[in-house]
Amino acid sequence: MPIATPKQYAAMLDAAQAGDYAYAAINVTSIITINGALKAFADRKSDGIIQISTGGGEFASGINVKDMAYGAMVLAEAAHRLAAKYDVLVALHTDHCQPKKVDTFLKPLIAETALRRAAGQGNLFGSHMLDASELPLDENLKLSKELLKECAKNEIILEVEAGVVGGEEDGVDHSGQPREKLYTTPADMVAVYEGLKGLGRYMFAATFGNVHGSYKPGAVKLRPDILKHGQDAVIAKYGQQAEFDLVFHGGSGTPLEEIRETLAYGVVKMNIDTDTQYAFTRPIADHMFKNYSGVLKVDGEIGDKKQYDPRTYLKLGEKGVAERLGQACDDLLSTGKSIYGKL
Repeated sequence: MPIATPKQYAAMLDAAQAGDYAYAAINVTSIITINGALKAFADRKSDGIIQISTGGGEFASGINVKDMAYGAMVLAEAAHRLAAKYDVLVALHTDHCQPKKVDTFLKPLIAETALRRAAGQGNLFGSHMLDASELPLDENLKLSKELLKECAKNEIILEVEAGVVGGEEDGVDHSGQPREKLYTTPADMVAVYEGLKGLGRYMFAATFGNVHGSYKPGAVKLRPDILKHGQDAVIAKYGQQAEFDLVFHGGSGTPLEEIRETLAYGVVKMNIDTDTQYAFTRPIADHMFKNYSGVLKVDGEIGDKKQYDPRTYLKLGEKGVAERLGQACDDLLSTGKSIYGKL
């Protein structure tokens, strides 16, 4: 099955919202991590989301090129080809684009989808994320409205964020933010709805103390009830049709009971990156330690080609990603709920 079409992507989100489950959204940087993600979704019979960050795109374009939009296009094209071999739906998304990168990342990718559509082809990406949380809310919404209109012309979903996700990811460090910035208020959520209603479909990353990265139990104070209060405020004013499709950033390391609580409040997408990075690297490190004299030419020896062949250990990384992402599907209750073939 090719990457989800706009109609299929919308149906995925509707099904998750109606069924109180969510999709795992994994950041990928290579064909290997794409394959790990596809294996996880297929093995769990779960639809899912593959996403590419600005840093991931730059990495994928190569050391000499370092072009974030170009690298994202390369990974997206690979995902389209590889996903065609599977029988689940996978949506393609881009993650955390700050305002200063809109012109060099988001706009070229939107333009690429427009070109494909003009040629009778499907969208390259089904959704993009604008992370304008660094701006005052009125400026954030002004930019969000501009981009949502452009996305809607091409049946692209826009993800927006109000409030700040703590920690550091992809070179952006929010660890020093004031504590109150980590919690989106009901008033902010109402303002987001009022600012974007009627312009196109969007997802909303409201923050409730969530943090990027890995942390020890008790180090982060999550308040999922903030999502409920915000949804309640919007629905009370504008009716049930105003319910947000919410996004949970910083899902790595979150206790299961807190993940499950967010599902009841409208979360349909949870980002997982740190845990899958570790799941990729851990078996590779294990291979290197156990086969030290084989992967290296120690003391004038010749090593063991089978041990230092990258395919040997990268397959282990792919499997590690698939296992951890599969666990995320179980946690988010999307396992066994693919809507592939049901539209």
